[in-house]
Amino acid sequence: MRIVHRLAALVAIASVGSFWISTVLVELFGTAGQIASVKQLIVYGMGLLVPAIALTGITGARLSVGRDAPGISAKRRRMPVIAANGLLVLVPLALYLNHLAAEGAFDTTFYGLQALELMAGATNLVLMVGNVALGRRMAANIA
Repeated sequence: MRIVHRLAALVAIASVGSFWISTVLVELFGTAGQIASVKQLIVYGMGLLVPAIALTGITGARLSVGRDAPGISAKRRRMPVIAANGLLVLVPLALYLNHLAAEGAFDTTFYGLQALELMAGATNLVLMVGNVALGRRMAANIA
């Protein structure tokens, strides 16, 4: 189960990181068509990201049964924030930004929401990487 947990976490972090970097790069250097393509690919990528985050949370909860280390408590506090930020902020923003981009509506609404998406994505990335760092420290202490 540890391997599944680690792989799911890696897929989740790689997905969020690639969405974030792709967005920044295409906004800086891409055309309107390329921006629309990236927005569409992010929507498709959520089909991998959402299950990876869920699997990370489920396997992490199972691995922590009966353990009460401070690192586990910190990870347990972060996971609901990661999940809520993802499901309540990032998924709706990704869907709506994809819609706006497909319509060619690159206006202040689009860029305001894009900024919000980048901030929410960065927040999740920091929280997820923090969980990985805690997990590695806890694993090193067990070995």
